[in-house]
Amino acid sequence: MTLNTLTDDAALLIAELLSRKYLPRQHPRVRRALSDAELFQLVEQRLAQVGLRWVDNIYAEHVCLALLPAPQNHVLGEAGLNANNNLDLPRDAVALLVVLWALIVLPKRERQTSRVEPDAPQNEMFASSKPMPSVQSVSPVLSYKALLEDYGTQLGKKMRLDGNLKLLERHGFIVRSQDDIKEGPLLDVLLDYDVMAPRILNGALADVLAREQAQQAAQDAAQDAAAESDTAAQPD
Repeated sequence: MTLNTLTDDAALLIAELLSRKYLPRQHPRVRRALSDAELFQLVEQRLAQVGLRWVDNIYAEHVCLALLPAPQNHVLGEAGLNANNNLDLPRDAVALLVVLWALIVLPKRERQTSRVEPDAPQNEMFASSKPMPSVQSVSPVLSYKALLEDYGTQLGKKMRLDGNLKLLERHGFIVRSQDDIKEGPLLDVLLDYDVMAPRILNGALADVLAREQAQQAAQDAAQDAAAESDTAAQPD
């Protein structure tokens, strides 16, 4: 591959990312960049020249761009929400985003790293030797009604919650389908797991996550008991 071809490919990939905001990892140009070290280095160099950086992780299905730390301080400022919020999200929308990230990305990441599908036996042997499950198979789907009931009061009640959900959907953090709230292309890319996870697991949302896990465990136990009851009730 000639230098001119590499330069053209890098320019096209950057231009498409800038125009679309994110691209799937399976996009032909993204796949080439991730597998071709020379092309990827050229993409990073070009991005750095304009204060941008490539953002992706192996647990997410999309890639995107973000500001480098030094330009970020100059462009966004260092005070208040301006330091980490260039989408003009109101405070209650940021709070909602953190709650959704905690309820969707944290359990998804746990299933991905343990190589366990949601319906797999808990003590399955050799799980670590399995390929990583797909995002669709392990990413939780939240109920809008349950979200409103559990967090509506803290997050501005129904009108504010509805408005902020639309805002987060428009920015690509979530996808909605009737009552379902699913992970969007940018939820697990733009929010830094290494920074967010310890703060949430050891901070204010720790009790929230514990309650969610207890409820899920109770639901799983009830389903298992019902299945055993049905099995026992069947005649030989």
